[in-house]
Amino acid sequence: MSYVFIDGVLQGTVKDAEKFVKNTIKERRAGKFSKNLNILYNEEEDIIKIQLDKNRLRRPLIIVQEGKSLLTSKHLEELNAGKMSWTELIENGIVEEIDALEEESALVAMNEKDLTKKHTHLEIDPIVIFGMNTSMIPFANFNPSTRLLRGQKNQQQGTSLYALNYLNRLDTNVNVLHYTQKPLVKSFTQDMYGEHITGGQNLVIAILNYEGYNMSDGVVVNRASIDRGLSRVSHYRPYAAERRRYPGGQIDDIKVPDKDVQGYSTEAHYKNLDTDGLVSPETHVRGGEVLVGKTSPPRFLSRLETFSTAANIRKDTSVKVKFGENGTVSKVLLTESKDGNPLVNIEVRDTRPIGVGDKVSSRHGQKGVIGHIANPEDMPFSSSGTVPDILFNPFGMRRMTVSHLIESLGAKVGALSGRYVDGTPFSGEPSEDLRKELEELGFRENGTETLYDGRTGRAYEAKIFVGNIYYLRLKHQVADKVQSRARGRVALLTRQPTAGKAMEGGLRFGDMEKDTLIAHGSSLLLKERFSSDKDIVNIGDRSGDIAEYDSFTDRFTSVVDPKETVSKVEMAYGFKLLIEQLKAMGIRPQLKLKDKFKQKRSKQ
Repeated sequence: MSYVFIDGVLQGTVKDAEKFVKNTIKERRAGKFSKNLNILYNEEEDIIKIQLDKNRLRRPLIIVQEGKSLLTSKHLEELNAGKMSWTELIENGIVEEIDALEEESALVAMNEKDLTKKHTHLEIDPIVIFGMNTSMIPFANFNPSTRLLRGQKNQQQGTSLYALNYLNRLDTNVNVLHYTQKPLVKSFTQDMYGEHITGGQNLVIAILNYEGYNMSDGVVVNRASIDRGLSRVSHYRPYAAERRRYPGGQIDDIKVPDKDVQGYSTEAHYKNLDTDGLVSPETHVRGGEVLVGKTSPPRFLSRLETFSTAANIRKDTSVKVKFGENGTVSKVLLTESKDGNPLVNIEVRDTRPIGVGDKVSSRHGQKGVIGHIANPEDMPFSSSGTVPDILFNPFGMRRMTVSHLIESLGAKVGALSGRYVDGTPFSGEPSEDLRKELEELGFRENGTETLYDGRTGRAYEAKIFVGNIYYLRLKHQVADKVQSRARGRVALLTRQPTAGKAMEGGLRFGDMEKDTLIAHGSSLLLKERFSSDKDIVNIGDRSGDIAEYDSFTDRFTSVVDPKETVSKVEMAYGFKLLIEQLKAMGIRPQLKLKDKFKQKRSKQ
């Protein structure tokens, strides 16, 4: 007896489980049961699972019986002529949708020529195994799965014309590519999803080392290409200021703040504001400068503070340009928030040419950063005078992205013959045909050419692979990530530098970074590196406890023994804080002091 579970609930038992499952599937295909029903017999547990619930991912497959597909050429003709619809294919039991549960008992063939009597289903097209982004990778069937996963992620990160109405929108942290291009080699799904979602440009690529600047995943870019607008983007960042209302009838004021408000910055920061407290469109602004002048009322007033003059001073809560950024005010919008309060939306744009440290990628997961921007006269060139836009490292091919090379070859054919090349996975143009066509166009069939060193004029001994490839500029830009500081703000509790770029923070120099300095033999630098919160603390010589300041005698005395001597010890304020927090927990740490000068004399 096999138990039957419907949507996870036990409903009964059956004697012959396999016969029951076969009959259920037969009745479903005949239209007697719901087409949403999926069934599986688990032999190990001897249970039958039936799923009828909503929101399950199900995919269509052609039904196979006795090793033959039920979808015939006659059906295809009727579909092309419009005499038959997709719904009719499902209703007539030619195509069915199965979920992950029923898929366990199915044997699916990729192509019709692979069918055997064991197969239960046939894929409509092998490309169905890929998702939306992966299906747009040309010749994806020649790539390892790990590269395809990275490739489709990189396509999501590529800067592009993400929406045609981008000028009317206020999206966070947006990059719009100036000169978007259609890929020369593309899958048919690219046309289905729309040309506007493409986010890259067709570049000339040479697979070649260049003085180690493109080692590992780095790439070398031609400066002339950047000057002509290669991968140039406009970066848009929105800012918002709301004029809020508070209990007691108090409200925020949007105006140029008076100098007596709490938190007033320097006058230079307010120079861009008009009399209404707002910045004008097309004003150039820098990091820290005010876009919207705003003052807020004093909040959290206690009974005593209401009568004090200090408590009634308004606070400056102006909206400023993010630290480290600059740009031009693109638009200023006056509207209302969902609470009905006046709302100011400001958008700042910044044109960003591609530079060293910016991230680029092909559609095959071959991502890297720009390691060097070479002058055009120093770049290698071919006999026809073609100078590559990008120099890609040959060692990058160790990742076995064969489709990277096939796309380069195909795009080279497309550029020379003036056509788009079909790179649909499993059904695109065969690479053999592309190689023959390239040979007919007067090039070597393997895509290699003789290149000349731009610095010496000599020909490289090896033949260099040169082709065209669709490259993406990714949203990860060095301008958003670069961070440095000298002296600056510190945290109130630990007296250590604040963390994070937005907080004008420092970069943590941790234990592993400390080890690198020691390994370089420059351990004396550690004294400078680890003194960001240096503090001089008075410690009792015998008790090892922190001495307290006695204002009556104007000196530090030990709490344990007022007569004992006290020494000044240099330590991190974070360590002193730890000692005091341990004391608060009832633990009394003791610092054992040694005379530094005595130790030196004993060593001598």
